[in-house]
Amino acid sequence: MDPEFVTPTTPKKPPKTPEKRVRASPMKSPVHHSLRSPHSTPSKSPAREVYGDRFMPMRAKRGLNFSDVETPQHIKLSNDNVHDQAANRENILYQSLLRNEVGNGNIERLPSTLTQETVLKSPPLMSFKRKHFNPEDLPNSFSLSPISSNSERLLKSPRKAVRKIPKSPFKVLDAPDLQDDFYLNLVDWSSTNVLSVGLSTCVYLWSAHTSQVTRLCDLAPDADNVNSVAWNDKGNYVAVGTAKGHVQIWDAVATKKIQTIEGHQMRVGALAWNGEQLSSGSRDRTILQRDIRCPSTSERKLQGHRQEICGLKWSPDGQFLASGGNDNKLLVWNKHGATSPMQTYSDHIAAVKAIAWSPHQHGLLASGGGTADRCIKFWNTLTQTPLQSVDTGSQVCNLAWSKHTNELVSTHGYSQNQILIWRYPSLTQVAKLTGHTYRVLYLATSPDGECIVTGAGDETLRFWNVFSKMRSTREPSSVLNLFNNVR
Repeated sequence: MDPEFVTPTTPKKPPKTPEKRVRASPMKSPVHHSLRSPHSTPSKSPAREVYGDRFMPMRAKRGLNFSDVETPQHIKLSNDNVHDQAANRENILYQSLLRNEVGNGNIERLPSTLTQETVLKSPPLMSFKRKHFNPEDLPNSFSLSPISSNSERLLKSPRKAVRKIPKSPFKVLDAPDLQDDFYLNLVDWSSTNVLSVGLSTCVYLWSAHTSQVTRLCDLAPDADNVNSVAWNDKGNYVAVGTAKGHVQIWDAVATKKIQTIEGHQMRVGALAWNGEQLSSGSRDRTILQRDIRCPSTSERKLQGHRQEICGLKWSPDGQFLASGGNDNKLLVWNKHGATSPMQTYSDHIAAVKAIAWSPHQHGLLASGGGTADRCIKFWNTLTQTPLQSVDTGSQVCNLAWSKHTNELVSTHGYSQNQILIWRYPSLTQVAKLTGHTYRVLYLATSPDGECIVTGAGDETLRFWNVFSKMRSTREPSSVLNLFNNVR
């Protein structure tokens, strides 16, 4: 064992009369948890160095520099703990100020990546070399600040605000009879800030403005159950998919059923609006696309999946429809193309329910696999090539992109039952939220893009503040961008 903090002393003869020895408690070093065992006893040999009550560094043996501090060379921020981010940044700031004031550092700005490279490149904290006198090294006699000009600039340098994502939901609603079924989609949030939830045979509406709950419909007289709900873009119609294979269109303002569309032979677990067109995915392995203004004459049947369809999402431009099924396939369809898929992705090894198109990058599609897969994969549908993949460690149930920043949220089932916030394209975790005791099977985003609501088989709906309205990157100014000159 290398004693780092010892004081060489001259051995003395032991006293003739017995005397109680007082043993100093070992000093804790930043590198080692303890310098010696608390149970060790001093040797009787007079030639051994004795630990006293003063500990001075043996500079001849070891230089004291910042590498002695037990801090990794590259501090990887733990994004799921805001306090760790602040502590790491304050640690780097403190070391930089110490360099400037005690040593001969010249640090004026914290590194943007929160590494210690800038700190470690500066001269040692304690130097034992003879240095030539330089009048410029003297402090400014006219300055009233107790710190150097470099430290002043360091403290005044802009700091990136630490993003705080609450670990607890700001609201919890009871949702009795919310089914624990991976293939259903029972929660959706409208553009008018109204939440629709399918509970057994009923569909309920919850207003985020007034917190008022109203029952939209009840399928009990028809001996039917709600399997999916979806709002149209205007937020005035709700589509309801049933266990008998029907699709009902309801006016949410008048609480009145507009029409019932038939055509599926089995339950309808996925719905997706595109203007006046409504796409429905069923357990009968087909997707029906119809214009609700004339559903009988505009029906278009899409066939490509070999098992139940559990995920449907239209691209932001409304030209492409992505579908996921229990056959582990992710298909992309053209709005006006053939009734067969234009693209097929077969890299998942479990059911694909989680689908999300990026609102920031044209043609970017994200998909998540079930229990046997556990991966979130990203695809460039313009070139039909896979981009990235990340193993989440648990079943991926839902995906949703932030409307303002290049981030996305994923909800999970077996076996973590958690909610993860990801930063794209680095795929680093921004936050991890827990609270549900069952699979987080349902997800919807608020119209302002800041909040999400999650639902699970524990019969609760939880509301979380996860996204920010501030855009992550500013669009670079260029003379080639015609919109920069628009007033």
